[in-house]
Amino acid sequence: MSSPAGGSLLFTGFTKLCKGLAVVLVGGHILVQLLPASVSVLALIPARTIPFAWNLLTAGYIEQTVHGVVVSTLGLLFMGKLLEPVWGSKEFLKFIFIVNFLTSLCIFITAIALYYITRLETYLYMPLSGFQGVLAGFLVGIKQIVPDQELYLLKIKAKWLPSLMLLLSIAISFFTSESAAYLPTLIFGTYMGWIYLRYLQKKPETKLSGDPSDDFAFSSFFPEFLRPVIDPIASIFHRMLCGRRTEMSGDDHGYTLGGASLPGSDPIEASRRRERGARALEERLATEKLAAAQSVEESKKDAAENV
Repeated sequence: MSSPAGGSLLFTGFTKLCKGLAVVLVGGHILVQLLPASVSVLALIPARTIPFAWNLLTAGYIEQTVHGVVVSTLGLLFMGKLLEPVWGSKEFLKFIFIVNFLTSLCIFITAIALYYITRLETYLYMPLSGFQGVLAGFLVGIKQIVPDQELYLLKIKAKWLPSLMLLLSIAISFFTSESAAYLPTLIFGTYMGWIYLRYLQKKPETKLSGDPSDDFAFSSFFPEFLRPVIDPIASIFHRMLCGRRTEMSGDDHGYTLGGASLPGSDPIEASRRRERGARALEERLATEKLAAAQSVEESKKDAAENV
């Protein structure tokens, strides 16, 4: 008698928050299928964002296609199963809200700019929506907490997931005209996810903000040979974002300002964050293996009793 434990355990352990958000995604898709006119109100249509400003918030939770809602729902459930235990439910929900809003805002500004450059009204009236931006941000979160974890099938480290996702998306965009509907969302979602985790995410236990470690620098998204070129450019945006010049301390190699450490400058905290992520992943895998072993044992007992 074969055991379904291996397959069934893959679809267990999802958090209540992720399940609730998955219902929102599926419900949003059903709504726009039953009421197509709701797309003009809920999706991001740059020409109508003023006065319909709420679509900067709602667009991220509206999937217009079947494959879109399937990918977004599965991505939310599986990546949320790893990230939410490390961040906590409140921080996880906050990340989704902020990344979704900032991604929509960047897309709105970009669409308006492209219209004034090209005078093509397509940029103003194309309905844009989807959870892809937040999923791209989740990949950045995985890069942060378990950077050296190897994927089972692809044999690549988790820290390269955001870069590979963007590389594949850009490559595909050359062969499809539909790229305008998803590529900006993925790019801005990745960048906004990194901005939030790098500079803004609060750590209540340490009262620090962000992750200043070199392993999470903007240049870490690029191959090693490009980093000497990327670092000087990234440092300009870093100073613009922080609004102050940051220097490296000779004692602890943390960010300093007049001899005082800046928020989020503790490299030990970044190491602890990665350890928590690795530990959460190991505990989840160990739990699934134990449950699988118990299920197999019970199946064997049932088979023996039936014989």
